[in-house]
Amino acid sequence: MVRVVEIIADLRVADVASAREFYASYLGLSTEEFNLGWVARFTSPDTGANVQVLTRDAAAAEDPVISIKVDDVDAAYQDAQRRGYEIVHSLRSESWGVRRFFVRAPDGNVVNIVQHHERTGR
Repeated sequence: MVRVVEIIADLRVADVASAREFYASYLGLSTEEFNLGWVARFTSPDTGANVQVLTRDAAAAEDPVISIKVDDVDAAYQDAQRRGYEIVHSLRSESWGVRRFFVRAPDGNVVNIVQHHERTGR
């Protein structure tokens, strides 16, 4: 069974820089954890609450609606395959420090299952 570590909303935006004004300035999610130009995460320095915004996933054919961090992405991938779920972005290590895959939930939503490299050792 997969152990979920964190769940992050992936909000679709037209432009990451324009979204910063609303999420960072207005809502106070002023810590920019990362910004790859097409995806960024804004976090509250007080509470740790966050939101991730993306224009489109630059490395995948489809965009996820949510990112779910897990403790063992390889096991999660094997379990999704065993259960017959549609894999829409195969398991791989990405250059920005994560290992991930996308799976389509039975309701049609695309979910990014992810683990940071420091936890996978890959």
